[in-house]
Amino acid sequence: MPEYEKAMRPEDITRLFVERSNAVDAAGVAALYEEDAVMAYPPGELTVGREAIRALWEKVLTHAPRFAPEPPLPTLVSGDIALTSTPPRDGAGARAQVVRRQSDGSWLRLLDQPEFTPPTR
Repeated sequence: MPEYEKAMRPEDITRLFVERSNAVDAAGVAALYEEDAVMAYPPGELTVGREAIRALWEKVLTHAPRFAPEPPLPTLVSGDIALTSTPPRDGAGARAQVVRRQSDGSWLRLLDQPEFTPPTR
């Protein structure tokens, strides 16, 4: 696997995700996730594991979607675990990720809820 820039702050992951997605680099996107990460995507399904996430993004990126950075909400950190989130520009409701500090001090996604809408009343 190529050497990728590491996320040294939880907030770095979103920037790196946008850069790698726009470069059509599915392996680079997958490198932002822990080996056994869980992603709630496609909607209503789970994608489990870095390799499955890479394969999913390979399919998604064949359509060359363009991603724009979204302003993050404040990151919540407790020890080696953090919660990052952004209010998406596309009106999807919210995006949230649980990230974990690695032994080298970098951060990787453990749980990823890339889009969900608020419950209707």
